[in-house]
Amino acid sequence: QVKLVESGGGSVQAGGSLRLSCVASGYRYSAYCMGWFRQAPGKEREGVAAIYTGAGRPVFADSVKGRFTISQDNAQNTLYLQMNSLKPEDTAMYYCAAETNCGGWVHLIYNKYNFWGQGTQVTVSS
Repeated sequence: QVKLVESGGGSVQAGGSLRLSCVASGYRYSAYCMGWFRQAPGKEREGVAAIYTGAGRPVFADSVKGRFTISQDNAQNTLYLQMNSLKPEDTAMYYCAAETNCGGWVHLIYNKYNFWGQGTQVTVSS
């Protein structure tokens, strides 16, 4: 059973930066997909960025390309989301998720991810 714990959310002004962290524990698999998703009030959950812990290129939602980066520290079992040039429309609850049988196929289809963290709130003011 994978446990995911996010941290790093907060309130910033537009143009600011935040770095989210997600610590994974209890996993049995050596390589799996991990992603960041977000959900604003009244909106559907959407994928932000995802990466395969084994190797390969990450994927990003068009809305965050060039502003957000995703990275990992496998030694610390930690996933990061660096968010720069934040906009008010980035305001949402951000979730870390893991798909333990993705087979290296990195994607942002949220209902295929089988483990989720509790979320961390990001609020961007104009």
